[in-house]
Amino acid sequence: MGLFLPTLDDAPSPLYSIVAWPPEALDSWLRRLQDRLNVRGFGLPHLNVRAPFQTPLRSAELVAVCRDVLRGQPAFDVQVRGWKQLPGVIFLECELSPDLRALHDRTLSIEPSSRARYDGPEYRPHLTLALGVLKWAEPILWEEIQHLTPPVTHFRVEALSLTREHRGEVQELHTFPLLETGADPEPVGSTPPSAAPAPS
Repeated sequence: MGLFLPTLDDAPSPLYSIVAWPPEALDSWLRRLQDRLNVRGFGLPHLNVRAPFQTPLRSAELVAVCRDVLRGQPAFDVQVRGWKQLPGVIFLECELSPDLRALHDRTLSIEPSSRARYDGPEYRPHLTLALGVLKWAEPILWEEIQHLTPPVTHFRVEALSLTREHRGEVQELHTFPLLETGADPEPVGSTPPSAAPAPS
């Protein structure tokens, strides 16, 4: 397990994530609900395949490492299980399928990097509705959302994105298309067509 922590003399390091974006119907439904309830998550609705991490690698180097780790990764399905509440957060929990568990474990090999508390055995895939909820507001929000059913209860992930958070903004750095079932995987060690970030 790698660990990178900036020294006091260093500028704060950005936080990187590997995420899957929900389909448009679920994304817009969650954003409208956030607007109505006046709550926010961390950036746009997304499913973290790996929790935010820091690394000394430059962006281009990190893209190359992620490309190697994700090479041959097949597309997969995500099942939305329902609402969950933890202190300060309300989210849509997703099923931790064997495919998603294996992918999460794979992304932990992206190093050198820090390791978050909720990676590994504590990994819990989800789509955040509200983050930083005050204790007095938790039961009010829960009453508002617990009977709501999302418009999409499962979706297929055909691409993953590397994102970077810096000074409160989340930027998509690169998109990695996943293989459809039955497609021939790219041979390990082959030269990727381009190291340039995909448009986002």
